[in-house]
Amino acid sequence: MNSQTSSPKSLDQRTLEIQRTLRENFHREITLSELAKSVNLSVWRLCHVFRSDLGMSPIKYLKLLRMERARHLLETSFLSVKQISFRVGINDESHFVRDFKKAYGKAPTQYRSRMNDQSNASDQSESRTTAPAEFAGKSFAILLPAVNLISYTVSYVGSTWS
Repeated sequence: MNSQTSSPKSLDQRTLEIQRTLRENFHREITLSELAKSVNLSVWRLCHVFRSDLGMSPIKYLKLLRMERARHLLETSFLSVKQISFRVGINDESHFVRDFKKAYGKAPTQYRSRMNDQSNASDQSESRTTAPAEFAGKSFAILLPAVNLISYTVSYVGSTWS
């Protein structure tokens, strides 16, 4: 049996440790020196091992993690671009916008707007068959917390009367 077809190359344990550290700390400033020290390597050796295993530098991997998280936040939250940039560990909004545009081809606000347009289009097509028009899209999302609060209040008041 050929060794190339039997199993994929396993990653160096130090690379796995650096990946874990970066995933857990992508939101804060982290230096190559810190990372290298955590796995008892020089900065040069760390970069060499990491690039050999993953095909990219630790810094590029960190940027990729940050951009993926930012994309997720743009799609699922109402946070501003500035808030998202801080949450993913990039303190300069213009730097964040440039990196996001390079990664996804659109500025964060354009990306969110496009995602909202697509979401609204699918919400409207679903609302024709599943819900009245006044509950389509965002208006329903705004009402949901109020409905949950009312349900909680009713259940709490009901339990105190028993």
